[in-house]
Amino acid sequence: MNTEIRALEPQELWNKFADLNAVPRPSKKEERVIAFMKDFGAKLGFETIEDEVGNVIIKKPATPGMEDRVTIVMQSHLDMVHQKNADTDFDFDTQGIEMYVDGDWVRAKGTTLGADNGLGVATIMAILESKTIEHPAIEALFTIDEETGMTGAMGLKGGLLSGGILLNLDTEEDDEIGVGCAGGVDVTATRTYTEEETPEFKTGYTITVKGLQGGHSGMDIHKGLGNANKIMNRLLFDGFENFGLRISEINGGSLRNAIPRESKATVAIDAIHQEVFEAEMEELATTIKTELKTMEPELQIVVEACETPEKMMDLGVQEGLTRAIYAAVNGVYRMSADIPDLVETSNNIARVVVKEGTIKVACLTRSSVESSKIDLANTLRAAFELTGCEVECSGDYPGWAPNMDSSILKVLDGLYEKMNGEKAHVAACHAGLECGILGQNYPEMEMISFGPTIKGAHSPDERASISSAQKYWKFVLEILKHIPKK
Repeated sequence: MNTEIRALEPQELWNKFADLNAVPRPSKKEERVIAFMKDFGAKLGFETIEDEVGNVIIKKPATPGMEDRVTIVMQSHLDMVHQKNADTDFDFDTQGIEMYVDGDWVRAKGTTLGADNGLGVATIMAILESKTIEHPAIEALFTIDEETGMTGAMGLKGGLLSGGILLNLDTEEDDEIGVGCAGGVDVTATRTYTEEETPEFKTGYTITVKGLQGGHSGMDIHKGLGNANKIMNRLLFDGFENFGLRISEINGGSLRNAIPRESKATVAIDAIHQEVFEAEMEELATTIKTELKTMEPELQIVVEACETPEKMMDLGVQEGLTRAIYAAVNGVYRMSADIPDLVETSNNIARVVVKEGTIKVACLTRSSVESSKIDLANTLRAAFELTGCEVECSGDYPGWAPNMDSSILKVLDGLYEKMNGEKAHVAACHAGLECGILGQNYPEMEMISFGPTIKGAHSPDERASISSAQKYWKFVLEILKHIPKK
């Protein structure tokens, strides 16, 4: 399996990526990949540590002549986002990722690829295994659960690492050098409601929103991509306003850090309105698809008659929920006033579930400004509390403040220009990187982030550029040679 991937250059990188992708590694279920990484370090004969939360640290001495350089921490996260197309038969808990080459891209068959952050992990593994690559002393830090809470970075205690420079390999454009990132907080609204018996004169429908691109709720939030939960709510709101549509169930979105691609609702309307309801839904679907045709050409909105559901939501709760979701901010809330083209604050309405008397709406709010993050979280909280929901803010993590005077930034900036004949894009990003969290217990450590080009992260369209991986690999090797002296 994945033979053509292993033949790609640089083979040492792609072979380690193929090894890693054979190991199931969903967030919160990293036991197998932790064991895999500990076994890898032990077989190399290096000091290998698993800390109390599951992070793995492997320490490799400097190569001859590099002992006087600053010890570096090379860091990537072990877990990956698990997303698949609705028609893909795949079990992330038991199967390895099935990859293939498509021109200059490596892709997966109907699932996320795991290049985020698997290529970073594979890079570090290849360097640890190499007997020829020059480098200073390395502390390889493989964190867990980055994608669903950053609990690995949060749980890493001070004193385990001695490195003075951290190289985070989790940036997704090969011409970008990351010097800062957004923080985030989960905003989750819940409530219960009374289910009502569906009257005899009602008829059932399923409404399905699918075919959206999805994507990373930080890096892609500014692109104007469709959000399946917002689209579904628009359809439900219109159906209620015009035909008294009643909701039985909603199942929309999946992971908090993925822009939702799909949503499905089961509803009921008065049987006498069937024909005009179908015509209205078709017209509204056409309108929505026209609005999004540039960014979402594959969007499908399907309205089909089905068996009438036995239960419906309490009417007052339904009205409140659909209005709250309509009012809730989704997408960019504020652009940075200090850094051109940087999203400062945003929200992703990631998950909407209505079933058997319970409601859950899960959002991920991001910002590079702490006060703005709190402001938007309170905006969402207010909208949902007005409908009787309980709102919890959890999983709060800090941003990473840029240090434009760091020695490692000067190294990377100079090397990139020398190797490529043009300046790198030095920037903060709107994604959540672990640097800000790690910096809390290691405040003196200089940090920088970079990586190969990866597109469509957190979606089944995720793909990694082969030519970019080659460019990135050469860059990594040069960086290792030019780490400053102690």
